[in-house]
Amino acid sequence: MSPPPLPPPLAPRSAGIAEYVKHAFLYRWNMLLFLGASAAAVLSPWPDAVLPLVGAAELLYLGGLVASSKFRDAIDAKAYQDARSPQQQGKTQHGKEAPRSIQEILGTLPPEARRRFEQVRARCLEMRAIASGVRGRTGNAAEPGQELSTPALDRLLWVFLRLLVSQDALSRFLNRTNIEEIRARLAETKARFEKAAGGDERIVRSLQDSMAAQEQRIQNYERSQNNFEYVRVELDRIEAKIQVIAESSVNRQDPDFLSSQIDSVTESMQSTEKAISELQQITGLVDEMQEPPAILESDLGRVVES
Repeated sequence: MSPPPLPPPLAPRSAGIAEYVKHAFLYRWNMLLFLGASAAAVLSPWPDAVLPLVGAAELLYLGGLVASSKFRDAIDAKAYQDARSPQQQGKTQHGKEAPRSIQEILGTLPPEARRRFEQVRARCLEMRAIASGVRGRTGNAAEPGQELSTPALDRLLWVFLRLLVSQDALSRFLNRTNIEEIRARLAETKARFEKAAGGDERIVRSLQDSMAAQEQRIQNYERSQNNFEYVRVELDRIEAKIQVIAESSVNRQDPDFLSSQIDSVTESMQSTEKAISELQQITGLVDEMQEPPAILESDLGRVVES
């Protein structure tokens, strides 16, 4: 299955070398050790010799930390959060307005994916309304089945939304990668390598490294293709599970039956949650909430016009 059309690219986010160095230097343990070592050097009999060593050790530490991709990613994420407006960062009250992060996520999705999520959520609300009518509720406390199903549906909808984000990110990557061009470059580099064999060692090493890089790019593309297909299948599976739980409340299933259905869904979600976590480096979506948001009880409003 070919990926959907390419949506507009996302703007790159980078804190910059100055921010990396600043955060590395101001790390509390570094400050403690650096100031302590500096004070000890000043009080030592040979401050002129010891102080340069302290400075060299500090530069070595800063250079090593800034060179770490994990450290840079963490600072980039912090800078992005700090740059968001107060309106974007603000939290809303439960049951009145959807968490701002949910609205933002929906706004980043292409229209087709956004409509799919909204239709699935609307189906859940429709089934809940029908179930309420069937039971003839008059404002009393919620039925046991509803108390069980609402958190489960919120979790499934949250996973469903994150899968849609993963699908969109993988689609953009696949559309922007010309795999045939990469394979052509690899074939050309292999030919040059065979021709250069036995010649200048620098050229040979450079060609070897180039081949390894092209092969890694091909592996990344093929892995993304597999992930794209997995996410597509998982979206269909999770959507069906959502429908099962939502429709079970209409059929007046007893709480024990509904609880068993939810438990089976929860167990089957473990591999999905793990896959989403592994895809976060590609999607850029980092879970800020420890628990799934109250999607059914929230007012999502009108996100972005299609």
